[in-house]
Amino acid sequence: MSVFTLERLGQLNATYARCIDNDQLEQWPDFFLEQCLYLITNADNHAAGMEAGMVYADTRAMLQDRVLAMRDANVYEDQRYRHLIGAPLVLEQDGALAVVETPFMVARIMRDGNTEVFATGRYLDRVAQQPDGVLKFAERVVVCDSTNIDTLLVIPL
Repeated sequence: MSVFTLERLGQLNATYARCIDNDQLEQWPDFFLEQCLYLITNADNHAAGMEAGMVYADTRAMLQDRVLAMRDANVYEDQRYRHLIGAPLVLEQDGALAVVETPFMVARIMRDGNTEVFATGRYLDRVAQQPDGVLKFAERVVVCDSTNIDTLLVIPL
């Protein structure tokens, strides 16, 4: 029986989105392994094999630094997100590691109440089951459908 069930992967994505949407960003890095990859890119660059992204981190410590910078150094208009996440699809599985694709849509709500579709795309994940059974992201590549990405991309997708 696979450890990567729709229920477990759906729970991982739901708690990930809840963490971001409820502004509990200090817990966001905990969804990742110590050595990990978090990348936000667009579909054209991903298809062309371009590894550079709008956001790039390859350790949990870099993710923690990103949150610290958001809280203490960056100046940006007050906003929040609401994620809508589709059903995850396991593309490959090898023991305690799975390659998973999940569609998403993120609405952004600005301080004045204006709400807009901010990003749509897919998460391309490598999910690892830890010895204690917890699922964590070894990789989360956020592939946005549009090449037009707002410069207010501060909060993780």
